[in-house]
Amino acid sequence: MFTRFGRHSASQNSSLARVRASGSLARHNPPSCFTYPGLRSRYASFQAGENQSGHINAGPNEGILFFDNVSPMKIQKYLGFPMTFPDKAPGFLSYFISPSMTGTEPSKIIKNAATKSNLSIRATETLWRLKEGGAFVKFTHGGDASLSEVEKVLQQYLTDHPIKPWWSPLQGMSVSLVKGRPWVEDLFRLPTPRLRVEFVAPEPGSEPVELSQEKLYEFFRPYGKLNDIVVQPPDSKVLPRFAYLDYADMRTAVVARNCMHGFVIGETEGGGKSGTLLRLKYERKIKAHWIRDWIVNHPRIVVPILAAIVAGITVAVFDPIRTFFVKAHITRVLNIQENSWYKWIVGYATDFIPWHHKSRDDDGMEAVWDDRKQNIEQIQTWLMETADTFIIVQGPRGSGKRELVVDQALKDRKHKLVIDCKPIQEARGESATINAAAAGVGYKPVFSWLNNLSGMIDLAAQGATGVKTGFSETLDSQLAKIWNTTGTALRQIALDQRHKDDKDAHLPDDEWLEAHPDLRPVVVIDNFLHKSQEGGVVYDKISDWAARLTTSNIAHVVFLTHDVAYTKSLSKALPDRVFHQIPLSDCSPHVAKKFVLRHLDADVADDPAPKDGSPKEVPSETRTDLQELDTCIDLLGGRLTDLEFLARRIKTGETPTKAVHEIIDQSASEILKMYIFGIDDAESRNWSPEQAWLLIKKLAEEESLRYNEILLDDTFKSNGEKTLRALEQVELISIVSSPSGRPSLIKPGKPVYHPAFKRLTKDSVLRSRLDLAVLTELVKVENATIEKCEGELLRLSDIEGRPALIAGRVQYLLAKLAKSQRAIEKYELEMGACKKVLSREH
Repeated sequence: MFTRFGRHSASQNSSLARVRASGSLARHNPPSCFTYPGLRSRYASFQAGENQSGHINAGPNEGILFFDNVSPMKIQKYLGFPMTFPDKAPGFLSYFISPSMTGTEPSKIIKNAATKSNLSIRATETLWRLKEGGAFVKFTHGGDASLSEVEKVLQQYLTDHPIKPWWSPLQGMSVSLVKGRPWVEDLFRLPTPRLRVEFVAPEPGSEPVELSQEKLYEFFRPYGKLNDIVVQPPDSKVLPRFAYLDYADMRTAVVARNCMHGFVIGETEGGGKSGTLLRLKYERKIKAHWIRDWIVNHPRIVVPILAAIVAGITVAVFDPIRTFFVKAHITRVLNIQENSWYKWIVGYATDFIPWHHKSRDDDGMEAVWDDRKQNIEQIQTWLMETADTFIIVQGPRGSGKRELVVDQALKDRKHKLVIDCKPIQEARGESATINAAAAGVGYKPVFSWLNNLSGMIDLAAQGATGVKTGFSETLDSQLAKIWNTTGTALRQIALDQRHKDDKDAHLPDDEWLEAHPDLRPVVVIDNFLHKSQEGGVVYDKISDWAARLTTSNIAHVVFLTHDVAYTKSLSKALPDRVFHQIPLSDCSPHVAKKFVLRHLDADVADDPAPKDGSPKEVPSETRTDLQELDTCIDLLGGRLTDLEFLARRIKTGETPTKAVHEIIDQSASEILKMYIFGIDDAESRNWSPEQAWLLIKKLAEEESLRYNEILLDDTFKSNGEKTLRALEQVELISIVSSPSGRPSLIKPGKPVYHPAFKRLTKDSVLRSRLDLAVLTELVKVENATIEKCEGELLRLSDIEGRPALIAGRVQYLLAKLAKSQRAIEKYELEMGACKKVLSREH
């Protein structure tokens, strides 16, 4: 068992004598202070062994003990890398880990044990092992007891008097006899629970023996619980031969390494003729990429878990934040202009700075609101009712729908949300659509850019695993998430108005919301069905969400639309409801004139008074050219945007007649650019220039056309209804429905378009050019008819015997062919006249 000490006793004695003579090894009897690196001590440090050799030796009647748990094991890891100069460590550590303070001084333990057991042992030197949390103690004994008896006495003493320092309250100190020749190094190699045991020859030229698992267990199990013993594969050519010992606890591995390193197994113990020397070192288990490898090898498990984690974080962290911002957007609590102090300061400053006041853009609208007072009161009445249906305000663009609802009917409503569908529908790409929808309701933060990235990840993972990961979200799911969060915020806003002192405060939330329709927020959806022919994903989501709001009594919903076919889209969301509808038309001539006059007089209050003290001049009373307004408004119509444009031009000094003619000329130019010449790509529109020109020419002659009469025209034989709906969508025409709901009449898209159509048809060159194009298309149609008739007649002529039964069909085809021929001749005469005009005029 102690072969190593017996074989090298002479050399150990000489080495120890040299060390003592040189004074490099401090001695104390008994030691009054532990040798601590970095602490104030009169003793040297032996982190690298005696004479920095890496070894410590024992002479006759000497032995070496290893005390465990003397200090925190990982302290060197936190103090430095590595601790090359331990003497320069902070001095304040002595108050926390000094053996004299913690009661873990090995020399004192040896002294107390010797006193109680009457054993002649004395500690001579102590070597601190900072990174292993222990210490080597060299001791002398009188020879009356063996080293194993000394070990048992000390172990029994620590069992009877356990010492548990503050860093290890459950596991106390332990002591073991060093059986080998320990290697004391100051390398930055931290302990691990795994030991690598190498079998080497104690002398050159001899052959070591590889120990079996049973022998390894016999030698190393006394130091602690072993989890596993892994021997080297038989076919391995790695030398020296080795085995792995996996301890259950790191401290037991430290004790085994320090006590058994350099131990020589004799022949009687299975070490061969010349013995086998054990060389131990800490071995780290290879764990560099096991997490990554497991994730890569189990994507079917990992990817759904990651998706669930991301979804959970989103719900737990971001959803409350987004709900807060949506509520702030609706209640405007973060808007400084809504603050009462800000309003007071602005009002107080305005009293001292009168020129700060500016005229509003809606000057003159009072006349319109007086005319539409009944509509305003009707909307306000509906908002006080519990009917769970939509309120729909339909009218052409520029008829003042938004101003009527938001500025008038909802003027006193504190909680209202206006969602404009125009920027959402016109956004390019899914990310832009999501951003526009989120901005409309104040939904933030929004990570729309992650949608494309997650889509690529989902596609790659699906190609690798064969299943969808769920990372990517479609536009439908993203929009649904935005609307659902907005619905949650609206519900919270409505319920925040309930007080515990109310009589019905005990009612459940749903019943309380149903009982208080006047406290529900109002959602205004503007520009509904804007460019609806380009896709209805956004509108379907909005209408379904609006239906949930109304049926759940969360909010009132008001739709503002110019599309007359809105019932087709909204009936999908609420198929069993009758909508509250308010149709808006253009103003009457009387209201239109009052609007223009009030708009002209709006700036008089802000103009400085004349220096001579005379009263201010009111344009409606002083300008003589305003008598032309009656005639001009008959031409311009009652569209509010056109009337405002007229008033602004009159303000600049133009006469009403000149202003109206300028507006008509501008509208004529817009018509040519937008519907005739401006679109070169036929795929980007659902009508041809010839179809648009035919409607322009007919509407110039009559103010309205019969819907079905236009469909019977040869120019509209192919997809006639689709073409008319497309032209209505772009506002060239407007389609008026009968009381039963069927399309009945076709009118110009704006009142000003009627004189603009007349202006265009008076241009002989333009009319001849476009008529020529229309006639060319008609000739193509008749030629196609003739070609079809001739082909059928040719097939009939191939019938043998030419039976009399086909005579009627032949006469029918011949009559139809003759009719088409007469039409072609007529069209060609008209084409000739058009060509003459084009050839002589410019």
